[in-house]
Amino acid sequence: MGNERQVQTEKFKQGLATRRAVLGDAYVDRSLRDADDFSWPMQKLTTEYCWDEIWNRPGLDRRSRSILNLGMIAALNRPHELKLHIRGALNNGLTVEEIGEIFLQVSVYCGIPAGIDAFRIAREVMGELASEEVRDKP
Repeated sequence: MGNERQVQTEKFKQGLATRRAVLGDAYVDRSLRDADDFSWPMQKLTTEYCWDEIWNRPGLDRRSRSILNLGMIAALNRPHELKLHIRGALNNGLTVEEIGEIFLQVSVYCGIPAGIDAFRIAREVMGELASEEVRDKP
């Protein structure tokens, strides 16, 4: 891999800050740590293009971008990414009730199976978050 990981562009640094703010340090640290020679270019592309070029544009706030992502990712049936972006949506200020409303709309426009899967994944995330809160309490 050489120096590619060490040479970080300004776009990478800005994207990384946004990525951390939305998805959390633990997830981002794990993604970067687990990247190998094969997958590092995807980490770089995602961080610079998605998290800087798009998420840092001034036209929409992060909350609005999260709403869009939940709908699109649920429609595309990408459960791993949906799970991640449910956490991100909560970090960006969406409520559990709003997430439920998004998935009801997904159900109507994209099909009941897509909605059912989205609700199932959301319940899983909510359970994980509740467990994490219990573990974090002294």
